[in-house]
Amino acid sequence: MNASQLLAHFDRISEAPDAVPRLRRFILDLAVRGKLVEQDASDEPASVLARRIASDVRDRIASRDFAEPRNAIELPVEFLPFTVPSSWAWARLIEIADVSYGFAFESARFNASKTGTPLIRIRDISGTDTEAYYEGPFEDSYLVHPGDYLVGMDGDFNVRRWRGPSALLNQRVMRISNWRAAIRPGFLAIPLQMVLDHLHASTSQTTVKHLSAKQVNGVRLPLPPIAEQRRIVAKVDELMALCDRLERAQTERETRRDRLVAASLNRLNEPAVSDDAQSFHGYARFHLRHLPRLTTRPEHIRQLRQTILNLAVRGRLVPQDPADEPAPALLGRIQAEKARLPSGRKARPQDSTDPLDAEGIPFEVPASWLWLRLGDVLASSFYGPRFGADEYAPTGIPTIRTTDMTADGRIVLRDPPKVSVSPERVDDFKCSMGDLLVTRTGSIGTMAVFSGGYLAIPSAYLIRLRFARETQVDYVYRVLKSPMGQAAMGLGTTKVAQPNINAQTLAAIPIPLPPLAEQSRIVAKVDELFALCDRLETQLTTAHSEGRRLLEALLQHALAPVAPRNSQVAP
Repeated sequence: MNASQLLAHFDRISEAPDAVPRLRRFILDLAVRGKLVEQDASDEPASVLARRIASDVRDRIASRDFAEPRNAIELPVEFLPFTVPSSWAWARLIEIADVSYGFAFESARFNASKTGTPLIRIRDISGTDTEAYYEGPFEDSYLVHPGDYLVGMDGDFNVRRWRGPSALLNQRVMRISNWRAAIRPGFLAIPLQMVLDHLHASTSQTTVKHLSAKQVNGVRLPLPPIAEQRRIVAKVDELMALCDRLERAQTERETRRDRLVAASLNRLNEPAVSDDAQSFHGYARFHLRHLPRLTTRPEHIRQLRQTILNLAVRGRLVPQDPADEPAPALLGRIQAEKARLPSGRKARPQDSTDPLDAEGIPFEVPASWLWLRLGDVLASSFYGPRFGADEYAPTGIPTIRTTDMTADGRIVLRDPPKVSVSPERVDDFKCSMGDLLVTRTGSIGTMAVFSGGYLAIPSAYLIRLRFARETQVDYVYRVLKSPMGQAAMGLGTTKVAQPNINAQTLAAIPIPLPPLAEQSRIVAKVDELFALCDRLETQLTTAHSEGRRLLEALLQHALAPVAPRNSQVAP
């Protein structure tokens, strides 16, 4: 492998999120296929190694140190996910190493105070210490020593070399030790993991998959000549060290980029007191000019969307127009409209809230804006009804469920249940164009604006919010999706998610209200910038796909099979 060639191109391929892990897997795949190092005709043939192993097995049977297993599930090598050179040999795992299984130690003697002897459970095999220690008698045959190989027999069947102190082998952990015939376990662990992965994939679907001793007894592993095993192990170690360096470089680069993204967005979201409008526009131009470099991962684009919404609700996304009617006048018209509503159509009494005082204002807004509560612009709120089994009908009115609400604010009916109700009840229950639906349980706070065009009724787990006509519902939706709105709903924070949300909670949320004309401009600008984010996501997906394809091409070239050192290879 030409390491410098990979390094020269790594900047181009490393944008693929899994570049280094794919490189590691490719190296191991080539190693087990005999394509990582040359085959040397001067090596002692693998067939000689196989004969020594067979002779050793016969001697051990004669001395009763080895017994042929009575039951084994043979795994034909032609079904394995790799092929090996014809010059290699095959041997059963139980012929070339001692395979033993753990013991069900008494759990009452376990402790977390590190008293006694470390106890290796499946969760511990990748570490250098154990969570539990065992204080009690045990047989030395259950001791695992540094360098022994362990296999987790439940879950993912991982193969790991134990790097901790001597410890006890707990149940459902397998130990492999005492490798024979000068075999290099550093090589054999590679095909063993691939064989176990194949067994795992072919095991019937269960919550937790289990590896049995019968399966282990049938595992056969490929054997290159001993000298070639040494070369493979040395080359794998060299290339894995290269992968470590590439991974560190990638992590350092991504860390620097994340800091730059965070600093740039923070300048937009939380400008310093001394920053004027010209400074803010300079920060915005910098971020827009460097968007391709500042949006290299999906989370960068998610942060950008949140920044756009944050700027929108703070009055920094579009300019204010002195000719616009101020928000207080708009609120007066909204209140007059609500006063004219029939009593049955108004917001429910429990949805009324105290006026918003200065302490409840999250941040300053332009002078033409106004802070109020969501309930101040709410005409009515309604919990979706619960229907009896006899009210569902094949040709009735579709009901909108929480599962029909998408994360991006759309309603997509997926074979919805239908109900048959009287016309009077339909008028009370149905959604009207511009209603905002909010899930109150399950995927709490998922929202969508009903766009009309069909008759539908919200389900029992939805809240239907209907606004005064002078309210731009698309603007309110974006306020609730902003960081401020999500925090007010108890979402997007580190606290434990609340089990539900109710109309009273929603009505109390503070809302910054711009002039009506500015609301329309804000919605249009947010939509324009979100469309840009959509294009960036598409470009990012394309770049990642191209990076993967380039990675595969480079690996095929850089890790191509090397020519044999001599023209003839021993059979």
